[in-house]
Amino acid sequence: MEFWKMNGAGNDFIIINNFKGNIPAEKFPYIAETLCERHLSIGADGFMVVAQPSEEYKDKADFKMLFFNSDGSLGEMCGNGARCICRYGYETGLSGETQRIETTAGLVTGKRISERTYKIRLNDPSVIKLDEEIKVGNKSVRASYVELGDPGIPHSVVEIKDLEKYPLDKLFELGRSIRFYEGYPKGANVNFYELIGDDHIIEKTYERGVEDFTYACGTGTGSVVAALTLKGLVSGKDVKVDVRGGRLNVDIDRDKKDPGHINNIYLKGPTNIVAKGDVLDEELEL
Repeated sequence: MEFWKMNGAGNDFIIINNFKGNIPAEKFPYIAETLCERHLSIGADGFMVVAQPSEEYKDKADFKMLFFNSDGSLGEMCGNGARCICRYGYETGLSGETQRIETTAGLVTGKRISERTYKIRLNDPSVIKLDEEIKVGNKSVRASYVELGDPGIPHSVVEIKDLEKYPLDKLFELGRSIRFYEGYPKGANVNFYELIGDDHIIEKTYERGVEDFTYACGTGTGSVVAALTLKGLVSGKDVKVDVRGGRLNVDIDRDKKDPGHINNIYLKGPTNIVAKGDVLDEELEL
């Protein structure tokens, strides 16, 4: 089984091509969980499968992207993963300078900006709830809730002052508590942020399915900027978001007739091809 290992701003993925359908779909969760284990196999935040578009998308998409978290659970979509898979599509000839990808959350379009920089249009928000007070354990936390796509990718957006200095063990516990908050029926990725300048944010994300902090979260970054744009705290134009794996940039289009409605969220950032080869993991049983 051939694979590519890529990362987008430190968010890392294993990619395989299953266009010919040689691998049964029911095997994907097991393969994801096995190969994403960092100490026993290749290691990654997620596992992505490139496949033929479904009948619904056969005239709309260049290919289909199936995304699995490192625990084997199916994810609706992944922003940094989509940017990486756009580059994969371009470099393998599955798509051109623009890419159209079918995802579980809907159609995602991408564009090649340079050899390593790709920009995607994230799924539109299907749910936005600003500044709700939620109770986790004995703490009350003010959080915004955003779902991108339909079915939506759930994100909780939480401000933390002095985020860089906040003790990581305490942030982990808070992130885990919010991730399993009973008011979030699907759970949530928890995006902690601090606004450090004009249109400049720092962010740390606790991701469901990984159950830990990741170096970046593309849909989470889009959700943070969407919430802050609607609250009037950022302009929504070329907003800089610094994450552990680098910098992402977000542009947002608001509906001129209905400023509370977002028409487009664009995510731009780096991609990196780390390795290409054959999976030789002797523990993998196919």
